[in-house]
Amino acid sequence: HHEIRSLMMAPCTGFFATYGQGRQEVRLAYVLEADALRKAVESAEDDPTKAWSELEIFNINTKDSVIGIAASGTTPYVIGGLQIARENGILTGCITCNPKGPIVDVAEYPVVVVVGPEFLTGSTRLKAGTAQKMVLNMISTPLMIKLGRVKGNKMVNMQLTNKKLIERGTRMIVEELNIQREAARILL
Repeated sequence: HHEIRSLMMAPCTGFFATYGQGRQEVRLAYVLEADALRKAVESAEDDPTKAWSELEIFNINTKDSVIGIAASGTTPYVIGGLQIARENGILTGCITCNPKGPIVDVAEYPVVVVVGPEFLTGSTRLKAGTAQKMVLNMISTPLMIKLGRVKGNKMVNMQLTNKKLIERGTRMIVEELNIQREAARILL
């Protein structure tokens, strides 16, 4: 489960560099403790109040939304976090691969992606994790469009934090303004 949670961070962390979306505008609640990244903390997912206590650190309120991610749809950590979020008037959704999981009844907006049994029983980082990541991408991309971070089919406002993004930004200016590459680099 920890691999799944780490995988799900990818669409969110990409907001900052790729879309130039400020951390103050998209709150990213990284709810795993640092130790859980180095070693499995399996019991953490059994605590139905832990997710909420970790979300409270970010001053979560009714302007926020919470999407619970649980392949089985039965993880107490996720279900408890969603239940308490709803009790506090916060919009909730979930992404699960089990249409009969209790999470479906807890979230206001459940998304169920039925992928069937995993090749390796219990290894939800295979089909389930891939499907859940795809759904998160389908949520995050329109969100960035709605927030004005896309023009045409291009991501704008990106932070030029590496060579790939600098090159992309240069190409965009060349195409948009119909100028030479050198002039675009100066403008960039």
